[in-house]
Amino acid sequence: MDDHRGPKPETLLITLTGKDRPGVTSTIFATLSRAGVEVVDIEQIVLRRRLVLGVLVTVPRDWKKLRDAVEATAADLDMNVEIDRGTGDNRVRRDGRSHVTVIGSPLKASAMAAVAGRIADTGANIDRIERMARYPVTAIDLHVSGLDTEALRGILAAEAAAQGIDVAVQPANLQRRGMRLIVMDVDSTLIQGEVIEMLAEHAGYRAEVAEVTERAMRGELDFEQSLRERVALLEGVDESAFDAVYDGIELAPGARTLVRILRRLGYRFALVSGGFSQITDRLAADLGIHFSRANRLEVVDGKLTGRILGDVVDRAGKARALREFAAELGLPVGAVIAIGDGANDLDMLNAAGLGIAYNAKPVVQDAADTAVNVPYLDTILYLLGISREEIEDADAEEGITTPAPPV
Repeated sequence: MDDHRGPKPETLLITLTGKDRPGVTSTIFATLSRAGVEVVDIEQIVLRRRLVLGVLVTVPRDWKKLRDAVEATAADLDMNVEIDRGTGDNRVRRDGRSHVTVIGSPLKASAMAAVAGRIADTGANIDRIERMARYPVTAIDLHVSGLDTEALRGILAAEAAAQGIDVAVQPANLQRRGMRLIVMDVDSTLIQGEVIEMLAEHAGYRAEVAEVTERAMRGELDFEQSLRERVALLEGVDESAFDAVYDGIELAPGARTLVRILRRLGYRFALVSGGFSQITDRLAADLGIHFSRANRLEVVDGKLTGRILGDVVDRAGKARALREFAAELGLPVGAVIAIGDGANDLDMLNAAGLGIAYNAKPVVQDAADTAVNVPYLDTILYLLGISREEIEDADAEEGITTPAPPV
């Protein structure tokens, strides 16, 4: 390192790189401790057993002696070191701090370049990058400062669509840590497919019902009216169809993982569905979900009558249920995450602190806070700052094994 003349620097940035192994960090800090310096900032990452350790420290009276000692320690460790003199602490982070979670399957370098380029074009800065998962999707969390979250969300939404990836933008504040209630739609969200279509198959009307369901989810039809018309086609179906339909239900991949992990962290869950309580109540019991609200089909003498009992759980009813569940738990709606895919979920998504459009219709993706378009419901954990490694470690402690990712 060249000995430049001038005023004594206020801080030294020490960057150590090389093969990772036990004891590297403790050894370098032992050297720093002998100089009596204070640690101002530190960051360390390991990529494929290559360590990058950055330490920002105050400058001792004889900073050149410290430099020589650090260089000698690095040589003993067979690592490279750079020491940069500076005139202060890290810059103060600017207003407008966001978490930008980039999800791809695969996530190509060209897509990351496009996202990073868009951020740079706005004048914002990427302060930190963390990998949240590498399998079955790649998820990267960027800490971005310098631009309002809403403005950044709009800019990156367009880029995500162009690149065929998901980009979720959330404010970097305490709310992310304060989420405590997950409210989920059921059909085509928690489970694959639509229960009403499965029931309609027993009446011989599956195709007709599926066409109306699709239009209703796109927001082209009034939900309550279309639901009553579809339910009328179920008249005469034997109530044993509920058992047959339930046995044929397939959960969305990652659904059990999402519920299992967040329940361990104290989260509460609710199902709010425009479907039917004869199915949703059983799902809630099976998964350990705390609340459930859905429509109830009338059954007389063991047969469906083609009618719904009570008020329909429609778009407004879903939002109302969310607020009631939050109030029962003593939570503000800002502590609620809502997940849905159809137009009848819009009020619920907008009422929550974080509304997530999951493999949703375009009208829902445009209105929600963020969208996830990969077929893994537990991807939502990455939006909460929970990494795949943490999930697997927590499961291993419970004796639950997960498939190993491809090498």
